[in-house]
Amino acid sequence: MRLCIDYREINKITVRNRYPLPRIDDLFDQLQEAKFFSKIDLRSGYNQLKVKDQDVPKTAFRTRYGHYEFLVMPFGLTNAPAVFMDLMNRVFHKYLDRFVIVFIDDIMVFSKNREEHEDQLRIVLETLRQKKWYAKFSKCDFWLEKVAFLGHVVSAEGITMDPAKVEAITKWPRPTSVTEVRSFLGLVGYYRRFVDGFSSVALPLTQLLRKGVKFT
Repeated sequence: MRLCIDYREINKITVRNRYPLPRIDDLFDQLQEAKFFSKIDLRSGYNQLKVKDQDVPKTAFRTRYGHYEFLVMPFGLTNAPAVFMDLMNRVFHKYLDRFVIVFIDDIMVFSKNREEHEDQLRIVLETLRQKKWYAKFSKCDFWLEKVAFLGHVVSAEGITMDPAKVEAITKWPRPTSVTEVRSFLGLVGYYRRFVDGFSSVALPLTQLLRKGVKFT
């Protein structure tokens, strides 16, 4: 179970951390010539980062069982993704663009051959051990020639769409509101690199986002 508190009020007055999240396409561009892959998923990644003592009261929430405060970074805070991404990049900065991809709490090790992969995977696992970060073993995959990562399937042949995600798109119910159209466009837009002329194809839907347009 993962708790996600409604932090909308504190998020409104939070000074935004503008640290950029990497573009998925830029990350995958690094994988040319890679043949072996390992994927590591940190266990409740945000919860492995401690909150400063003076900021603990800001995480407070109330339930029928009492008043609680987080000692570790919770989900729902507006700066959580940027803070965690910044931390991960600083920890693995020596290996980024060489044999490691990091996207928030997802890590991929990619190598051109088995010998390199053994050494590079050991480096990453040792780094996690030194930082006392824990992975969720059931969500990790090691020594694969094809692996699902960030909604795509990665292999030596290239990058393809995850069949499970494609199925979700094809079975998506017909949108009946602006919110539903926006959600659908957000999902299919993730794969725009695979669709020639995506903007033109999606134009009838994007027009529905205009103010005053009625659904029929």
